[in-house]
Amino acid sequence: MRRLIDLLALRRRSIAVRLAVSAFLSSSAILLIAAWILTTLYRENTERAFDSRLLVFTNNLATDLVTPNDPESRTFSLGDPRFDLPLSGWYWQVGKPDAKPRDIRTSRSLVGVPLPPATDADGKVGVGQIRQGYGKGQDGRLLRIMERDVDLGEEGRYTVRVAGPADEIVNDVERFRNALYMTFALLGASLAITTLLQIRFGLAPLKKMRAALGAIRQGEADRITGTYPRDIAPLTGEVNLLIETNREILERARTQVGNLAHALKTPLSIIVNEVGSSDAPDDLALKIREQAAVMRDQVNYHLDRARAAALAGTLGTSTEIEPALAGLVRTFGKIYRDKDIAYEVHVPSGLRFRGERQDFEEMVGNLVDNASKWALGRVAIRAEVIARDGYPHLVVAIEDDGPGLPPEARQAVLGRGRRLDESKPGSGLGLSIVADLAALYRGRFGLEQAALGGLRAVLEVPGDAPAGAATH
Repeated sequence: MRRLIDLLALRRRSIAVRLAVSAFLSSSAILLIAAWILTTLYRENTERAFDSRLLVFTNNLATDLVTPNDPESRTFSLGDPRFDLPLSGWYWQVGKPDAKPRDIRTSRSLVGVPLPPATDADGKVGVGQIRQGYGKGQDGRLLRIMERDVDLGEEGRYTVRVAGPADEIVNDVERFRNALYMTFALLGASLAITTLLQIRFGLAPLKKMRAALGAIRQGEADRITGTYPRDIAPLTGEVNLLIETNREILERARTQVGNLAHALKTPLSIIVNEVGSSDAPDDLALKIREQAAVMRDQVNYHLDRARAAALAGTLGTSTEIEPALAGLVRTFGKIYRDKDIAYEVHVPSGLRFRGERQDFEEMVGNLVDNASKWALGRVAIRAEVIARDGYPHLVVAIEDDGPGLPPEARQAVLGRGRRLDESKPGSGLGLSIVADLAALYRGRFGLEQAALGGLRAVLEVPGDAPAGAATH
């Protein structure tokens, strides 16, 4: 289960990480297997070379054994002083297989205990004319042993054994293994650096394409430009075609919305004018004008929603919010100059809204207007960019020091045309327009208790922070 989770986590990683991890795992496996194979081959070659030395000594002893002499007066000499040093690890012995220890001829280095028979890796005694294997010496050292049988006819069969210290093989193989591991470690490091450079070079066009898409998203460009490899050049062409198609569709939508607005508003204006100049009763004229005004508000509301729905999907459109907020504050400062409201604006420079300026001013303007209506003397506006689901989002919070709203009334006030206090001017569409526009931009809008004591409106929409700025 844990391996499955790790595999799924790797699949969510970037292409560079996946390439680096796969290259590391495959290279490590190849190097480890190669090291094991080379070490095994070197061990076999070292054993073979050691056995060749033992075979020379064994054949010399066999030659001395078959030399026609009195068995009691035979002399054995290998000409190597190591066979004369007690417990040197180099030993030989000559004797019949069933001979007693006192009847066995041995080197001066072999003190007391005869050599064990040669055994293979499974611990079995070898058979045949020449046998080699491992055994324990009298001091506990591991010995490499070679033996052969010599048939002297009437004298019977003799066994010649020669042994050497196996730690020479072990030490030689260990030195080779250490050198091999160090060499492979340097080779692995070189491969890792080379792989990272290849990944960086190979994925550079994708990084360039990502930067181009980011520029389009932030409104700094309207298409992907530059030269790309043949592998991804068709993709950039398709993206540019998609952007152009999207722009044409939105342009047609704007035209249709404008035509519809003109087609509806003009007859409404004519109706209102005709009622005002006709001899219709005052109550009827008032009713018609009232309903015409409601129809105009509803037409404006739905046309704005249609326009915003089209523009919300526009690629490459963004609005810097600092100047937009400054203009709204100046406007509402003049509208509510009688209340002498202090507007506190805390907006880092460079923050951008990914959408039309008109939509941003529509949303924030309604919120500032609502806060100004109910504020006693202070309205605070704060903006920041946060990271949500891996993407930057612009959060604008507007709060006032007015009476606020109880929790049960905050959701109700978002309904279209719902007004909790008829004493304040307005159509009741402001907050519902904000909620609808935020939803069209896949954002959020909510009402909370303000730290100033009144109502706090929180608007979250797609946004961007300036390059190098941290997101929360």
